[in-house]
Amino acid sequence: MAVTIKEVAKRANVAPSTVSRVIANSSRISEKTKERVREAMTELGYHPNYNARSLANKSTKTIGIVMPNSAKVSFQNPFFPEVIRGISMKAYQSGYGLYLSTGHTEEEILEEVKQMVFGGRVDGIVLLYSRVNDQVMPFLIEQKFPFVLIGRPYQVDESLVTYVNNDNFKAAKLVTEYLLLLGHEKIGFIGGNLDFVVTIDHMNGYEQALKNANITVNESYKVYHDELKEGGQDAVIELMSNEHPPTALIVADDIMTFGVIRMLEDMNMKVPHDMSIVSFNNVMISELSSPPMTTVDIHIYDLGFKATELLMHQLEDPTIGVEHVIIPHKLVKRQTCKLDHGASRG
Repeated sequence: MAVTIKEVAKRANVAPSTVSRVIANSSRISEKTKERVREAMTELGYHPNYNARSLANKSTKTIGIVMPNSAKVSFQNPFFPEVIRGISMKAYQSGYGLYLSTGHTEEEILEEVKQMVFGGRVDGIVLLYSRVNDQVMPFLIEQKFPFVLIGRPYQVDESLVTYVNNDNFKAAKLVTEYLLLLGHEKIGFIGGNLDFVVTIDHMNGYEQALKNANITVNESYKVYHDELKEGGQDAVIELMSNEHPPTALIVADDIMTFGVIRMLEDMNMKVPHDMSIVSFNNVMISELSSPPMTTVDIHIYDLGFKATELLMHQLEDPTIGVEHVIIPHKLVKRQTCKLDHGASRG
């Protein structure tokens, strides 16, 4: 026979209504009481019937995760599994499941989001990207549907959007300044897709650092590709075809950097002896590559965890105001950078 809420309440020495609030993860209940009730649930083998609760509360206890493209493509980049790991941990702590988007094109993604919202499939959404001319974010704002953006809103009033982000402009400026301090002046920039705001912020930070150093921005030193290994390989071919190729590279993503290093090896160029490289994200591959990558740790897990925490704030209290959180970044120095030969002589 199934265990009832009344039995759990009796074991935890609380009212049945308190058990219900604990199941809903209400902020009105203290963590101490929640722990006692959850212990009683575990001891008695009680499992909440979320389907029944959904009908009563119009709640699905599910969070939608919207990726920039299909899972097949996104999961080739370690950023997405790691950010989803952070999302899933906070969702689990709050008693929520996950619903993952699978659309390939912008139109398919928007249609899927509409199904999530109008079909009552999720209580809220975490948007894993910010795109130029995006259609999803304006739709969610128009519908007044709870969502949190991982990234910076673009062409949208920030006062309307709760978001979690890194200071990507500052991070790109930092790594450019680091290469300048090592004596490099011919610094190439391998950005991700220009449709994404993070790429624009990286590019602007790179250009600002060069301008501050009175170095003219060389347009032929800037290339943009999808953040995959193949994108890094194609970028190197473009940059090394310059009459005076760069001596250092800033690469948007560690998985791209892996492709960059492999292609440079095919060209008989050694990193960092012939080319210094700084990357972003600090995923596991960055430490395991040969040589280990100098990269910017953007704390991907924390981005996902904090975004979900802010979404929980909205779901628990729909009147809560917009929140903005900047997750700090850190330059992790490893073995892909060295002094420029010319600078070391002069």
